[in-house]
Amino acid sequence: MTSYGRAVRHELGAPTRELRRWIPGAYEGYKQLHDAVMSAGELDAKTKELIALAVSVSRQCDGCIAAHAQGAVRNGATPGEAAEAIGVNFMMDGGPATVYGARAFAAVTEYHEREHGTSEPTPDG
Repeated sequence: MTSYGRAVRHELGAPTRELRRWIPGAYEGYKQLHDAVMSAGELDAKTKELIALAVSVSRQCDGCIAAHAQGAVRNGATPGEAAEAIGVNFMMDGGPATVYGARAFAAVTEYHEREHGTSEPTPDG
């Protein structure tokens, strides 16, 4: 099975660390923005991660999908909740979302199984 979560994050680790060495201020500024936006407010962190996951599908960003799939699961999202968020993206983004949506769902399922030791029941039962 292809990994759309951990393997993608691992692949991006070294080049990201190297770029961060060259532009640490840009990464620190981005981290501050990320932390401010993703902290719970009127929307909880899980909802924000699901929104970010759906946008990641729209932007066709494998690294973003991996990060926000993990973030969504860490904040309590289930594969079913992720599937519904991805479905909204299908409606808004059309055909390309079906490809990256499948990748995003695979990443969420991967992290969910790793964190909870089991997958969520399938929609068929």
